[in-house]
Amino acid sequence: MSADILNSLKIFKRELTPAQVVKKSREDRFMAREIIDGIFTDFVELHGDRLSGDDMSVIGGIAALNGQPVTIIVIDKGTDIHDKLSKRNGSPEPWGYRKAQRLMQQAQRFHRPIITFINTPGAFPGKEAEAQGQGEAIAKSILESMKLTVPMIAIVYGEGGSGGALALATANQVWMFQNATYSILSPEGFASILWKDSKRSDEAAAVMGLTAKDLFEKDIIEYIVPESHNHPRVFNLIRKRLDDEIKALNQLTPSELVNQRRARFRAF
Repeated sequence: MSADILNSLKIFKRELTPAQVVKKSREDRFMAREIIDGIFTDFVELHGDRLSGDDMSVIGGIAALNGQPVTIIVIDKGTDIHDKLSKRNGSPEPWGYRKAQRLMQQAQRFHRPIITFINTPGAFPGKEAEAQGQGEAIAKSILESMKLTVPMIAIVYGEGGSGGALALATANQVWMFQNATYSILSPEGFASILWKDSKRSDEAAAVMGLTAKDLFEKDIIEYIVPESHNHPRVFNLIRKRLDDEIKALNQLTPSELVNQRRARFRAF
């Protein structure tokens, strides 16, 4: 285990409870545009799925990582109340996932690594979204990700909820911020299904294994990003590690990248 991962785990000596981590994961600790501007340069945003619309909760485009062109896809919960409402608090609609698919396909065509940043309670469950093929859009995003012959790294920086998160996290590596969560559904939903009582969400959080520490110990994620009030320091750490890991992944052949990604998920 590398020294920086060991150092990141030392943070958990004063460990928050899973319920407290869930609460922090829902706070606006890091903003989508701040992450883009803090880690990358020369960002050019691309819009639309070329089919039905442009979901503003999914920001995507081309940027430079230490001079190397990369494709980035970021789920944005929004800033003020009006922005959050327009982006459904980071719950993408089908055209958001289809925009992501378009950008992934473009990245593969031009041999660009893909980096995704995820912060979503889940895909938007609205009537129109379901009518326009929400399930199909998520499933196709997962399927297309499994075929990519370029490196892909996914980073959960807030909530990583259900298939809405997995659609952008079918990657060669998955990282999580220290106070992020990644789970099949919310603790409230888990408690409602298992105990018919959503008020037992804190209890559900304790048994779901949804924290970064839980998932790292189970080898479900590869890295925990230590958080700090010094955001530039966090971004510098991420930039350095992304550069190192992408260089390592670029040593693999296209077929090896695909096989590594598939083996990673089949192991679960």
